[in-house]
Formats: sequence, C-alpha cells, structure tokens
Amino acid sequence: MLSIHCFCFNAFQENTYVIFNAEKEAIIIDPGCYLKHEQAQLANFIADNHLTPILLLNTHCHLDHVFGNNFVSDTYGLTALFHQKEQAVIDRLPEGGARWGVPTEAYKGKVQYIQHDEFIQFGNDGFRVLDTPGHSPGSVCFYHAKEDFLIGGDLIFKDGVGRTDMPGSNPLDLIKSIQTQIFPLPDTMTIYSGHGPATTWGREKKTNPYILHLMKGEKS
Repeated sequence: MLSIHCFCFNAFQENTYVIFNAEKEAIIIDPGCYLKHEQAQLANFIADNHLTPILLLNTHCHLDHVFGNNFVSDTYGLTALFHQKEQAVIDRLPEGGARWGVPTEAYKGKVQYIQHDEFIQFGNDGFRVLDTPGHSPGSVCFYHAKEDFLIGGDLIFKDGVGRTDMPGSNPLDLIKSIQTQIFPLPDTMTIYSGHGPATTWGREKKTNPYILHLMKGEKS
C-alpha cells in the first residue's frame, strides 16, 4: 500500500506529491518548493519519515511545477524524468520567471526522457506513463492501476481542466488526451491534480462541465 502526501507550494498554489512505500522509498513528483521554508518543509517531511527519495518525476515543466527541481536534484542526487517535448519548456524557466515576477534559475540537473506507455518501476509495481499533451506540449500523467489512482498534473481538476492559452498549449490536444487516455480508465480512480483537491474520475464525469461537454460530444 502506497502513502501519498501532498504539499501546496508557491504563489501558484501548486501540488507537490511525495509517494512512498513500506520500504520507505519515495518518489517526488512536481516539486514546486520555491521559498527556503518550502524546501525545508519538504526536506523535513522526508527526514522525519525516514524516507529515501529514489525518483524525481515531472508531469510537465511549467515553472510552478519545477521550482524545486534543482533543490531535489542537488539534495538527493536525482535525475529529473519528463517527456522530451518539455525540454523546451524547462529551458525557458528564467524567461518565464521574469514574466511572472518570480526570479527562477535554469534547471542544472540531469534529465531522463520518458515516453507514452513506459512503465516506471517503483518497488514491486509502478506507474504507467500516459502521454497527455494539451496544457503543455509534453504533459504526462502517472497512472497506478493496482491502487487505482492517477497523478494528473494540470490535465483535469475538480470541476475544471488545464489552461490552453499558454505558449505550447493546444486545446484540441487537451481534448484528445482526455478522450483517448482518461475516458477508458475506471470511474473509481482517484485523480491527484496539480492544483486543488483530489477528486475521482466518476465524480468529474457527473459534475465537471468540461468533461460533460466532451461526453455529450461523443454521444452526438
């Protein structure tokens, strides 16, 4: 049984996830810790729970999701795993930080590219990578079938979906990603989003106006 802990970091209120198993191995997903006290909060949680971080994953590389990549990479000696199409996004970190008024250093750590349907081993099982562009050109989700949950980044939120008015985003790609990658998944699946509270896929199919619109389009 995996444990999932969520931090809400930075001015964009981004969700950073630490997932760990009984062996105290941990995955850090989308570290958004920008301020020193946020970095300390993450590090203290890991130390207090005697965790050993072994993976650094990014659903995508918008600045609010990677503010802490350098800190995590340097502190725990980890390589950042993200889709190749996000390289151009992370390369623009200083430019993006200047635009939003949040000075941001370039990511200096190692990178390993991941791709659709790749299986990321974690203990006795792991996560399947789902290619879900739209909000960002190389956005991915991490699906854990055995425990029925999805780390969804900024694809789907409780009562919403990701923005598509940003450089590199595409509304048609977002629609296709939801239709092809998320619709086949079970209604019981918990979605841990990049912002806001967790939800379930079944709930979003009943109440999320954007998802309801897509479902209506499929039936017409």
